[in-house]
Amino acid sequence: MFRIYLPGIISMAIIVVTSNILVQFLYGNWLTYGAFTYPLAFLVTDVMNRAYGPTVARKIVFFGFLTGVICSLIGTQIMIELDKDFYAPAVTFRIAIASGSGFLLAQLLDIFIFTKLKDRSWWHAPLVSSIIGGALDTVIFFAVSFSIAVVFIFGVDHNTDFMNQIVPILGVGGDASLWISLAVADYLVKLSLALLCLIPFRLLVAQLMTRKV
Repeated sequence: MFRIYLPGIISMAIIVVTSNILVQFLYGNWLTYGAFTYPLAFLVTDVMNRAYGPTVARKIVFFGFLTGVICSLIGTQIMIELDKDFYAPAVTFRIAIASGSGFLLAQLLDIFIFTKLKDRSWWHAPLVSSIIGGALDTVIFFAVSFSIAVVFIFGVDHNTDFMNQIVPILGVGGDASLWISLAVADYLVKLSLALLCLIPFRLLVAQLMTRKV
């Protein structure tokens, strides 16, 4: 049975590793390239949930979580030059905590909601669970990573001043901290991909269910 859902484990690992790498590179002013790959984790979770049930889906999520933790630990040991003679870890401890907790809690919430809605129309469960799970992940990651409100827990790092500079939201809205604009842009991508992923969700589930027969 393990060999049957091994593709789900491999896919989740690839998405997590790829996203941890691509999050280091900016796409425009408000996004990183990781914003386009990370939401695919919800697709993997939902496909495995539909095909094999929530227990298998949770196992794959925990595997993805461990993969993410390993990537974050490696990132904390890699020093990058931010300015002349000023070096900082590629991944701060604060971001590592935010990334891991956001992923785990959002994916488990996705599984819970998907399971509750699985008897409705085929698109209902994956769409609603991805939208709500994505919202939780976005809030946890950006708030824990950059909000001044939690500085008393993690202290100030090299991201604090930069991410809390006041700018118009997405360059056109009301004024807010930069990290809020980044969070809004990130979630808009998650919403878009939640809709687009309904097509591969339908196709992949049909293929896996055929193999089970």
